[in-house]
Amino acid sequence: MRGADLARAALEAARASAKERGARGVRKGGAAPAGRRRRRRWSGPGPDDRDPQPLGRLAARIAADRGWAERLAGGQVFARWGKLVGEDVAEHAQPVAFSDGELTVQADSTAWATQLRLLQRDLLKRIAAGVGNGVVKTLKVQGPAAPSWRYGPRHVPGRGPRDTYG
Repeated sequence: MRGADLARAALEAARASAKERGARGVRKGGAAPAGRRRRRRWSGPGPDDRDPQPLGRLAARIAADRGWAERLAGGQVFARWGKLVGEDVAEHAQPVAFSDGELTVQADSTAWATQLRLLQRDLLKRIAAGVGNGVVKTLKVQGPAAPSWRYGPRHVPGRGPRDTYG
């Protein structure tokens, strides 16, 4: 068998299988018998599952079903950092990492790192008010990163460059 004959044989096998299971065939006339007429269900004036859903609600449902809520809340901290902590703090400190409720923030100077450590409780309250309570549990503040003196493929162990100008 080839082509159309093979398709006809597959269709006949499917119809025979459906008939054995007791499934009804598809009607071509479109009208159901008078005794088994189905009523059409309208959604009515109230909201219904069949109504169109806003995209945000669907995305929130998918995130909740797949367990992405904590990661998305952590992403909100990064996206809304300036609004959450204030523009003056955001100008001198940036979030670097977020994992298991711990937010790591890097300050651009040691003075700002000290200031952030003093403001830690207030910053945690602001973040909780903006993103949600319990998302960020602890705040780890880092000072500025020192420049790396390792350049090239080879390196000699030691303390790095020192004051050689005097």
